[in-house]
Amino acid sequence: MTQDLRIANPAPLGLCAFALTMFTLSCYNAGIFGMTLSTPPNVITGLSLFYAGFAQLLAGMWEFKTGNTYGATAFTSYACFWLSYAAILIPGFGIQEAYNGGHEKEFVDAVAIFLLAWTIFTFLMWLGTLKANIAISSMFALLFLSLALLTISDFKRSPGFKRAGGYFGIVTALVAWYTAFAGILTHENSYFTLPVGNLSKS
Repeated sequence: MTQDLRIANPAPLGLCAFALTMFTLSCYNAGIFGMTLSTPPNVITGLSLFYAGFAQLLAGMWEFKTGNTYGATAFTSYACFWLSYAAILIPGFGIQEAYNGGHEKEFVDAVAIFLLAWTIFTFLMWLGTLKANIAISSMFALLFLSLALLTISDFKRSPGFKRAGGYFGIVTALVAWYTAFAGILTHENSYFTLPVGNLSKS
């Protein structure tokens, strides 16, 4: 008789991949560390593909194995968000190039619609955290606000909203890191653990 292999908690990996990539992109959006809003965010392409995209996709598949429908949906979906965002930045896909020749405004509007769709999805995912814990619920609430501000920024061509979205994104990343390490730091490997705040009344 074969014994089932024990699967480690995949959530910290997915959260770390999300946090680091979100932090990097949000620093660009916020215009800090000497970056300007006119700087192309191409540095995010590698992270979007190989960390946020690939690692979160793996985390999502492992969440399916553990039977966690919410985690599987979240990690797999946001992995695809980062992969699709990378595709927009990669010239070989021809997405930005298709809007050349006087259609640059339509490209910005298209990105705004892309972000709007993910804003709606994030709000729906946040609703699924109301009985989880404070850390994960706060992360999704902050992510929703960050995406909403970035969506408004593209629709209104507003650098101020983009910077605000960037700052909210930085805080989102910090909360995601906190939540990840709350799952990594256990009594077996650490002298302290991180509370996440249970929201369930049961």
